[in-house]
Amino acid sequence: MALLQISEPGESPEPHTRRLAVGIDLGTTNSLVATLRNAVPECLPDGQGRAMLPSAVRYAEDEIQVGHHALAHRGDDALNTITSVKRFMGRSVADLRDESKARYQFTTPSGDGKGQLKITTRRGSVSPIDVSAEILRALKARAEESLGGELYGAVITVPAYFDDAQRQATKDAAQLAGLNVLRLLNEPTAAAVAYGLDQKVEGAYLIYDLGGGTFDVSILRLTRGVFEVLATAGDTHLGGDDFDEALAKYAFDTWQLTRALSPAGQANLLAAARAAKESLTESETATIKVNWGCGFDSSVDVTRETFFAITQPLVERTLSAVKKSLRDAKLKVDQIDGVVLVGGATRMPHVRAALETHFGKPPLATMNPDEVVALGAAIQADQLAGNAKPGEQHLLLDVIPLSLGIETMGNLVEKVIPRNSTIPIAKAQEFTTFKDGQTAMAFHVVQGERELVSDCRSLAKFELRGIPPMVAGAARIRVTFQVDADGLLSVSASEITSGVRAEVAVKPSYGLADGEIASMLQSAFTNANDDMQARALAEARVDAQSLLESMQKAFEEDRALLSDAEHATLTSQMGYLKQLAQGNDHRAIVRASEDLNRASTEFAGRRMDKAVQRALAGKTLDQIA
Repeated sequence: MALLQISEPGESPEPHTRRLAVGIDLGTTNSLVATLRNAVPECLPDGQGRAMLPSAVRYAEDEIQVGHHALAHRGDDALNTITSVKRFMGRSVADLRDESKARYQFTTPSGDGKGQLKITTRRGSVSPIDVSAEILRALKARAEESLGGELYGAVITVPAYFDDAQRQATKDAAQLAGLNVLRLLNEPTAAAVAYGLDQKVEGAYLIYDLGGGTFDVSILRLTRGVFEVLATAGDTHLGGDDFDEALAKYAFDTWQLTRALSPAGQANLLAAARAAKESLTESETATIKVNWGCGFDSSVDVTRETFFAITQPLVERTLSAVKKSLRDAKLKVDQIDGVVLVGGATRMPHVRAALETHFGKPPLATMNPDEVVALGAAIQADQLAGNAKPGEQHLLLDVIPLSLGIETMGNLVEKVIPRNSTIPIAKAQEFTTFKDGQTAMAFHVVQGERELVSDCRSLAKFELRGIPPMVAGAARIRVTFQVDADGLLSVSASEITSGVRAEVAVKPSYGLADGEIASMLQSAFTNANDDMQARALAEARVDAQSLLESMQKAFEEDRALLSDAEHATLTSQMGYLKQLAQGNDHRAIVRASEDLNRASTEFAGRRMDKAVQRALAGKTLDQIA
């Protein structure tokens, strides 16, 4: 008789075998891979003992170099050495800032600047997904060599403000690298996992994540192993790279150079600026020095005070996001139990000083800010691989940054899932047809906080066909929005009586433009009153149009039930309503619609009586009973 090895879902089939799982922090400047060893998370180093892998890929003539070897050629082979590729994930050329456009030769398949961008190298055009996949392959190889076996899966971290396209691009890169993605985890949440398990803390914590290319701030409540995100904010195009660029610009202006720099010159200047920035963390002065070749070089001394002054606007931008997240979470400064620092850029003294001033206490910095995200991801990966012991599981409740909805008649947005909703989440809402005999419906999925579709971002469009022909308003169309634990959206629509169904996985071809999320939220707040008026007007026009079409159909079918005087009166009121519907006074449109409804009540009663008589004609009392 054969014996079968049986295990619970999510558990290892062999009780004494641990599945090899890792957490990966795919960063803008540096990336790391971590795992749990003897229940302790640790980052895995390379052969030289270095935990951090520079997020750089060089497309050489005979090989593809990743990490430190690639970074060494950033100055002499700038166009073929791709750095900070995370900023390009899920974006189009049109989304990029001018300084980013100058760094590489970008193209798009369509040639119009829209759609996923590609970077031209000597080995052909590569997408940000291709470049990220090379970094992930290197981390996967490092992990498998260190752990002595094939990986079961990985948790990969992403900025909390990554939209659907950017998250999907990250998953695609992992798939190219041969990784099984157990989950995409928001970087601030990963940091909270690391700190929560390390210090056994509970309460409300603000995660301040200033990495090389992105900034996130999240407020989480930690309670008995449940990590609940209360609010999130940030900037997908703000990070340590921007502090480097500010220093580089200061040096460029000081030297009064007369012509634009070549890509190699730009790379050398940025490298010198980054070195000076890092030096100013410990020293009061630093020197930015660039050798331009041919015996010509330039140098300038920078004091810590000067550096603080030229980059203070960047620090203020992060504090604006901090204040917004507090408002969204409905918390005051003194209700925050601690501020957790994440990202190497948080080592800058004026960043820490600004946070201490704002919160009245020093931020938490007991863990390495470069490693904390990878360590938290490793803890979550170990649990998802089924290695955690009973009672060690921790529940992570992330949120979506912007509302998700669908277009309805009149260019209006019906929000189905509001922003800051906890994910994973599924919500359904019922809609109906607008016209008699309608057998198909087009659905337009949008994202944003405004009331009109034109003010929100389009995500996807799909159609539901095969709806049984019915009178307007009789069909019942259930639209379901599902956002999974990775923050990826799928939408389905079904007609309840017939069961016909259509669905779409929302995969936009590129991500939000720089700062678009923050501007969308600010725009929603600034234009709230105007939006309310616009929505009221659109709704009044839709109702008026529906009423007018119903009246016109009733005239065609039952004109004989009206006297000439009654017909003239109703026709006059219909003309008046039609005229008002072309204007902008929604209150007047509503009043005229109500007047027409009242004036046609008796007509509607006569039509009902006629319908009943027709239904009863030729039937006996027994048949009716």
